[in-house]
Amino acid sequence: MVGAAAAAGTQLRAGPHGYPHEAGYPRYVTDHHAYERFRHGVELLERGDHHAAVVSLSRARDLEPEKASVREALGRALFGARRYREAADEFAAVVERAPTNDYALFCLGRSLQLLGRHDEARRPLALASNLRPERADYRAYRDRARRRAGA
Repeated sequence: MVGAAAAAGTQLRAGPHGYPHEAGYPRYVTDHHAYERFRHGVELLERGDHHAAVVSLSRARDLEPEKASVREALGRALFGARRYREAADEFAAVVERAPTNDYALFCLGRSLQLLGRHDEARRPLALASNLRPERADYRAYRDRARRRAGA
């Protein structure tokens, strides 16, 4: 059992595309559940209820671990809940799937900075800044990471 499914006592198994889905339900049913959990989580996130959003989005991620949109939203919720280590993990998963996602790179760098890992934060912040040179906030955090890392 995995994550939210374990808490609910639901067995997950690999579906035809390798994604986990709830045992006994056709793929389209679990897709619908994941989408509903994602939508609900994003609504909570937009209202600023980061802790509740983490719960809903974690469930969606457990059903659809390859969906970058779910992982990014979960990363945002974790960041807002000040769970920076977990947020960094989610943003790293997004960057692994989409290495030119400037927002995920930026958020990964910010999460690492807030963990005091300034040297590690330099690379994703530099990449984000290079991808979007017009973003002054990206440059400011990149420069801060460089200074704090002693580079």
